[in-house]
Amino acid sequence: MRIVIAGGHGQIALRLERLLAARGEEAAGIIRRAEQADDLRAAGAEPIVCDLESAPVEEVASHLEGAGAVVFAAGAGPGSGAARKYTVDRDAAIKFADAAERAGVRRFVVVSSMGADPEHRGDEVFDVYQRVKGEADAYVRAHKSLDWTVLRPGRLTDDTGTGLVRLEAHTGRGAVTREDVAAVLAELVDTPATAGLTLELIGGSTPVSVAVKSVAGN
Repeated sequence: MRIVIAGGHGQIALRLERLLAARGEEAAGIIRRAEQADDLRAAGAEPIVCDLESAPVEEVASHLEGAGAVVFAAGAGPGSGAARKYTVDRDAAIKFADAAERAGVRRFVVVSSMGADPEHRGDEVFDVYQRVKGEADAYVRAHKSLDWTVLRPGRLTDDTGTGLVRLEAHTGRGAVTREDVAAVLAELVDTPATAGLTLELIGGSTPVSVAVKSVAGN
């Protein structure tokens, strides 16, 4: 299966690309800067240079043709201001959903944020982030043509993954390694029975594959 990942040079995305390539999937990552391409190739993924902030939806859709699944893992990142939270974390996610629909790709997985809520109040940058991520999630979930799953990890760490997680509709606050987030994403894209679910993810005691199977179809 061909799987296209938005934000293909992100820390979670690169880990996901390695996992997908290792199991024989055809992974591709959308990146904004051509100089990032070699890192994707080293991870076993095809680099696609496309600026999701400025590219028209038709161009984005052209890169998704033939994909069996897509993952939105793009983000403005730490240190970015409120304006780019809107243009990347919200608007690019909305464009990516529209592009997937145009390209006929049904399986759509979103990397969101625990606490994302379109009604979140406050004017600090993190408040804006939580609000726009919630708005993006709501837009994706309203797409009847998409078999979407929204994944909301807790606080991300760079520790070595344990392969043990807690994946539920509501987990409560906690931390999770980026490596384990990538492992869950790799399972989710291949588990369409998780479509229609919004799931929180933190470190836990359940093996990743078991955790995904446990929520599938719920």
